[in-house]
Amino acid sequence: MTTHEYPVGATPPLGIPKAAVPRPRPYPGAASDDWLRPQPEAGPDPAPRPETGPVATTGTGPDSAQQSAPRRPGRDRYLDLLRSIALVRVVVYHLFGWAWLSVLFPSMGVMFALAGSLMARSLSRPPLSVIRGRLRRLLPPLWAFSAVALTMMFAGGWNPVKDPDQGGTWGLIDLLNYIVPIGAPPFPWHLGSESGLLESDWADQGAGVLWYLRAYLWFVVASPLLLWAFRRVPWATLLAPLALTAVVGTGLVTIPGETGNAITDFTVYGGCWVLGFAHHEGMLAKVPRYIAVSCSTLLMAFALWWASGHLGPDGWDLNDIPLADAMWSFGFVVILLHYSPSWQQLPGRLTKWDKLITLSNNRAVTIYLWHNMLIMATVPILDQAYNLPFLQSDLAVATLDKTYTLMMFVLVWPLIGLAILAFGWIEDIAAKRGPRLWPNGSGGRRSNSRSTRGRRAKV
Repeated sequence: MTTHEYPVGATPPLGIPKAAVPRPRPYPGAASDDWLRPQPEAGPDPAPRPETGPVATTGTGPDSAQQSAPRRPGRDRYLDLLRSIALVRVVVYHLFGWAWLSVLFPSMGVMFALAGSLMARSLSRPPLSVIRGRLRRLLPPLWAFSAVALTMMFAGGWNPVKDPDQGGTWGLIDLLNYIVPIGAPPFPWHLGSESGLLESDWADQGAGVLWYLRAYLWFVVASPLLLWAFRRVPWATLLAPLALTAVVGTGLVTIPGETGNAITDFTVYGGCWVLGFAHHEGMLAKVPRYIAVSCSTLLMAFALWWASGHLGPDGWDLNDIPLADAMWSFGFVVILLHYSPSWQQLPGRLTKWDKLITLSNNRAVTIYLWHNMLIMATVPILDQAYNLPFLQSDLAVATLDKTYTLMMFVLVWPLIGLAILAFGWIEDIAAKRGPRLWPNGSGGRRSNSRSTRGRRAKV
């Protein structure tokens, strides 16, 4: 079964039992927590940008049919908030490995839905130009990550031609997936030793995030056809991925290898991607809220019932149960988007998080690509704490042992900040913007000589 997410399996320091640190699950050749598409610049005071389609508005009562209305110019900070929450949830899941997080907040379904909505808006322009723009913004950050990851693998002694798991010469050809991720990138399952600086499966953990870019790329390429079908037979297009997941995600039909993994990913999250279309086109807003919530609740209840009888190696982790994952994510996203308030500014107490939300949206690709590597990097750093003279007592060592994973969580965020400084500016270059080190919107509205048409071309 395809595994969509897995925690980083860092080597515990001396004195910590192996069970104390989350262990990795097998990387399926790429699988699932675009949400992750490059975004236009976020900020508290964005430049006006015309919308190309209707969006949902809030009804006045449970029985009222909602009407679509033009959205005011500017970014939707509600969607920005959802994207930021999804990113944080990805990091927390990969660090702690808590299965219940896949139920609490299905990040991948949310992110694919947000990406689908943005893709539908962009397809008011010629499809080929939109696809080229997506590739232009996505690939340079990937190339930077691939250059570092492959250099580390080759320096560690990996030879893809001689790797028996990579199919000889085909392993060399598969390296092209580090340039354009149309398939699963190859990597050594084990490299180095358990006593090395990094655990022997670090390459598996680091390259594991690239499954998402593969899925996102195929959704982008398929979007012109999907949107065409949605505008003609909306309900059939919306529900078809769930039906296909019931076929290929339950073992009824088995497709082996990476082709099967890719198809399963596409069907599991295809419904959420098309839900993004429904949100942008205003179709979701026309469904009375009580019907939308009731149907979503029934769908999510079915997902939990199905999961209860098909628990994977990590129990209630929906990432191991494709049909449950697809239906739970679909119902969850319907509720989130139906209640979408379309904020122009974050309200109330959320305003104190405005800069971090702006930063995370401007650097979503960088954060996603590097977070697993950086989680692993916390281990050799924290291990040095055991060598400090004032931490040699039994009580101090025991305290470090008990709080080790928590300290990994604390340390990973400054490391992510360093990655943003080191690699985040590549996202600006890819978007044909001037490079910025820390784009958190603190500068307010910036002057820009480019036309409105130029701004829209970045979306």
